[in-house]
Amino acid sequence: MNVVTYKLLDTVVLTRDLEASGLRFGDLGAIVELHPDGAFEVEFVAASGRTLALVTLQANDIRAVCDGDLLAVRQAAG
Repeated sequence: MNVVTYKLLDTVVLTRDLEASGLRFGDLGAIVELHPDGAFEVEFVAASGRTLALVTLQANDIRAVCDGDLLAVRQAAG
């Protein structure tokens, strides 16, 4: 198993739906804070740059962006 070390402002992919935040599996976010306990503060934004959600996630909630990932656009809830 590969261990990924994330840095501030890394782009990451959500690995599960977060219904309470209106986020879905595959949404892209940026790490904006590294917590001492190993958690990450991740910001998810609209294409316009407006923040849609700022959530604290664990390493198993995100993955690194891969070369084979294809970007898509969807309407945000609400």
